[in-house]
Amino acid sequence: MHISILLPEGNISVSNLEATYKMFTMANDVLINSGKKPKFKVQMVAVNSSNKSGNGIFHIKPDVSIQELDQTDLIIIPAVHGSYKKIVEANKEFIPWMIDQNNKGTEIASLCIGAFILASSGLLDGKDCATHWMAADEFKSMFPLVQLRDDKIITDENGIYTSGGAYSSLNLNLYLIEKFAGREMAIRHSKIFEIDINRNSQSPFIIFNTQKLHDDELVREAQLYIEKNYYEEITVREICSQFNIGRRTFERRFLKACNNTAIEYLQRVRIEAAKKLLESSRPMVSEVMLHVGYSDATAFRKVFNRITGMTPSAYQKRYERIY
Repeated sequence: MHISILLPEGNISVSNLEATYKMFTMANDVLINSGKKPKFKVQMVAVNSSNKSGNGIFHIKPDVSIQELDQTDLIIIPAVHGSYKKIVEANKEFIPWMIDQNNKGTEIASLCIGAFILASSGLLDGKDCATHWMAADEFKSMFPLVQLRDDKIITDENGIYTSGGAYSSLNLNLYLIEKFAGREMAIRHSKIFEIDINRNSQSPFIIFNTQKLHDDELVREAQLYIEKNYYEEITVREICSQFNIGRRTFERRFLKACNNTAIEYLQRVRIEAAKKLLESSRPMVSEVMLHVGYSDATAFRKVFNRITGMTPSAYQKRYERIY
């Protein structure tokens, strides 16, 4: 099986490159040591084989160019840091080749914000996609036809794969190892690289960043009002009265600007405040609940679990000091 790890233009995540290369080549080592043939041929692939890519500290020379590579089985796109629009523009020469390869049956995976390059090909239109939660708003703005699942660690759309943020790329690598080299190999790798093989959500790691990348000034003022008064018993009717706007119009404008309803936004703000309290000290969960504006313990736990994928007590335990 031929694996092409792309070397895009820009500030590449060298950790993505090294970990991905190591995980697949180590699978070969395991197979060879057990008397079997290696499974993977892994190459670094660039637009031009004379180009050196890197992150300003380390530089990597490609093994082959896209012009020299007629057929590959799996393309892996690493994260590239910087302006997403500039990254997409700088790497547009990869796109026709990727589309052609996919038409020939090649599977494609993006790691973290490598999803921006993959999405620019159109191959993700109408499909689920994961990327780093910090890039979610800009991704939605640039690629409205893609179904972003910013809570997911991995998506698999019939051979088009994406991973969540940062080192969750390791989980996608494990997923691919399992698919192409078997469950036993994946479990072995999970132990060697110390990766939680059953991790399936990045929700516990998301920091709510208040969704203000829009031009609706009234909605922005309503957001600020919610953020300042989240611990009170706020209602949508009260917010509409505060800003002298009809409820139906307000709900429509808020949803369009924020991709959340006003109630969902209030919940996200409250749960973010609760997370910070649970991370920083050892208060009773009931105290946290009251501090962030909830009086019903069942409702608080239900909303907290939906947003973070964990109960409040489990979240507190995850981040408690152990030394």
